[in-house]
Amino acid sequence: MAGLRAFLAVASLSLFAAVSPGKAQTPTTENIQIGLSTDHVSITAGFSGADLTIFGSLENADPLVARQGRYDIIVVLEGPARPVVVRRKDRVLGIWVNLESETFENVPVSYSVATTRPLQDVTDPNSYKQLSLGAANLYMQPADDGDSPATIEEFTAALRERKTATGLYSENVGGVQFLSQNLFRATVRLAPNVPVGTHKARAFLFKSGLFIKESSAQLEIRKSGFEQSIFRVAHDYSFLYGIFAVSLAMLTGWLGRLVFRKD
Repeated sequence: MAGLRAFLAVASLSLFAAVSPGKAQTPTTENIQIGLSTDHVSITAGFSGADLTIFGSLENADPLVARQGRYDIIVVLEGPARPVVVRRKDRVLGIWVNLESETFENVPVSYSVATTRPLQDVTDPNSYKQLSLGAANLYMQPADDGDSPATIEEFTAALRERKTATGLYSENVGGVQFLSQNLFRATVRLAPNVPVGTHKARAFLFKSGLFIKESSAQLEIRKSGFEQSIFRVAHDYSFLYGIFAVSLAMLTGWLGRLVFRKD
């Protein structure tokens, strides 16, 4: 029902733009608007991932360009930015140990992309770099600028590979579909381990390979039920929570010793 309401709201905006006399008399640049099927997602311990639907509309779209399929849309759902430490393991005397590490600042914890076509078919690589669009074009800021460029590049590639392997960075080619000349629907994937916090949905409009406009909306992902209570206590009363966790571990160990001891 929430998705239907979002779709109807976007459709009404598109219809209003189409019948507005002022816009009919004064052609303007195309614009893009998006609306989420929901503004928040609640997850529990059994959360196994989900698909998020994003509806949108084009304003002042050229019917000829639309019929020729020369409008492309890329939708991104970007998670909150946090510091990340990447470590490299090497074998020393037959044992795998952490020898080197690199810390990156303000790295999006998750990054899901949906496109009308493969990225290489939408626009050129320089446009993606300028827009910081796509996981391969996200700038990973190293905490230590003194490291060699080769080292930073190696750890950056390892970070992207790890994010992709865990499903936090994903790409859904064909995940954006036009429902009409003005309306579209995008589907982005929420990984089972998606982080809580404020996520930002962004839609990029391209016309014949040229970037035109961007629109954005916010999505709140939060824990629910018992997990939310534990999460809130751990953050609001971190010291007491730490004491409780250590005490519980000690109590569990002591009880385990009593149960399994041999007389």
